Amino acid sequence: MDDKGFISIEYLFALFVILIITIPLLFLSQSTIESSLNMEDSVTHRAILDDVANSISQVNSNGEGYSKHIELPSDERYYEITVEKNKLTMEYDGKKGETLLSLSNVDAKYKLYSGRSYMISKNSDGKIVIT
Repeated sequence: MDDKGFISIEYLFALFVILIITIPLLFLSQSTIESSLNMEDSVTHRAILDDVANSISQVNSNGEGYSKHIELPSDERYYEITVEKNKLTMEYDGKKGETLLSLSNVDAKYKLYSGRSYMISKNSDGKIVIT
């Protein structure tokens, strides 16, 4: 047999083996990067949800007539927070996050939207009102 043809087949085989090893690694690294970006996004939205919950708890723990002004950040993604009697729910990009409100007396069901300002107050009946 001719040695030149045999060496070419060895190089082709080595190249094939290298491609088989590197292509799955590329897909793995891409999914890892996307996962870390999703985690960062989730942490940011979770922090917003916790800030709103803390603001409602502060107003609830103070006396009647106490109020607090909050401004929801407007990032590049739209989100919506639903305030119910005992929980907050945030929805964004088809994802959902919840946190519980302890001992709060929320007057009604409210929807809060990203990029807007709200006033959380405690009325004379002791109920939390969001305007």
